[in-house]
Amino acid sequence: MHNYRYTSNNKWRKPLQMLCLLLGVVLLLSACGQAQKPSSATDSNTGSNAGSNSGQSSSSPEQNTAPPQEEVPEEVDPVQEQLSSLTLEEKIGQMILAGVQGTTLDDQAKQMITNQKVGGIIFYANNVSTLEGTAKFVKSIKEANQSNPVPIFMSVDQEGGKVSRMPETVESIPSSRKVGETKDSALAETMGELLARQVQLVGFNVDFAPVLDVNSNPKNPVIGDRSFGSSAELVSRMGIAEMKGLRSEGIIPVVKHFPGHGDTSVDSHLDLPVVNKTEKQLAELEWIPFQAAVKEQVEAVMVAHILFPKLDPDHPASLSDVIIGEHLRGKFKYDGVVITDDLSMGAIAKNFKLDQAALATVKAGSDILLVAHSYESAKTIFETLISAVKSGKITESRIDESVYRILTLKQQYKLSDDQKASGDLKQLNADIVDWRKQIDAR
Repeated sequence: MHNYRYTSNNKWRKPLQMLCLLLGVVLLLSACGQAQKPSSATDSNTGSNAGSNSGQSSSSPEQNTAPPQEEVPEEVDPVQEQLSSLTLEEKIGQMILAGVQGTTLDDQAKQMITNQKVGGIIFYANNVSTLEGTAKFVKSIKEANQSNPVPIFMSVDQEGGKVSRMPETVESIPSSRKVGETKDSALAETMGELLARQVQLVGFNVDFAPVLDVNSNPKNPVIGDRSFGSSAELVSRMGIAEMKGLRSEGIIPVVKHFPGHGDTSVDSHLDLPVVNKTEKQLAELEWIPFQAAVKEQVEAVMVAHILFPKLDPDHPASLSDVIIGEHLRGKFKYDGVVITDDLSMGAIAKNFKLDQAALATVKAGSDILLVAHSYESAKTIFETLISAVKSGKITESRIDESVYRILTLKQQYKLSDDQKASGDLKQLNADIVDWRKQIDAR
């Protein structure tokens, strides 16, 4: 009997032992698995294994298994930030550079600044009186603009030679041709510095210089000695040096007159010149100085009112998508500010209505529309562009492209309506006289 019981127990003991051992292993593995699961995001962050308490573990073990990533703030674009804060009217205003009347700020000019919110003003000879009077006039415009959110361009054509807007108390600077005859780019750079110091005496911040036209036509009635010479290489070298001189003194240079005004026989102030050159011919002469300027990241380019029928038979350069869009913006890869020559000049006024010209030049890629001598003209352009955006003829995103470039330039030069006229007239005059002696000695 005893032997039977022993034999029977022995028969089942091994299977039971194996079963218990297997069950123990399963329980052990289950407990280990539970311990490896984080019970909370906090456990995950601290690396704790306290999650072996299965009652605390998450119902979704895949969640919170990695530390949360810190959000990296996007880099703020100050230009885009400023652009986004502007109304449509304020943006359109930035695209207008207007003339004023007389030698003091009149009510119409105040209204233009307040209502059309123009982004820039240009002075001509009839706006200049004494040094003190002109500085006071410039200051009054800046003060009137302080109700607007963007500082104003105060611009002038100060080239030297016959195109000079400075009062007689300021020593004169000779023509570009005379400087070009020295073939010395260092003297041209000093020329740019001296021009900049001249315009700073009254508070300007933009100079429509240097002239990059190659004077290839001796009968040209409008360029002549305003050009450094008849060689594209010389004009490029001297013009870029002058541009750098202006820039070094904190004055914004504007190169002109793209695509080249040097081979015209008609003055575009009076009528529309026609230049029958091919793209290849222009690339071999007229375009060389402008391409050099683009390579040097020139701040702004003025486009001329000249018809190039072999490129665009319907529109002068200043209104041409072929010349501004395809060539200057496209092939030259220029993304700076494009400014039209004065839209009230005969070349445009005799052939186009102002509202048509305004629409065409914006569609072509211009950023700033220069219109002088008439407050009514500035108002017409303002209302035309506002209406065009609201009717869908021009998209607001197209306006934004131009205003972004304008604001970029104003921020780059840290423009402020608080900036005052500066400089020492006596020292500047002495420096000009000394520099002229160096020119004459060559």
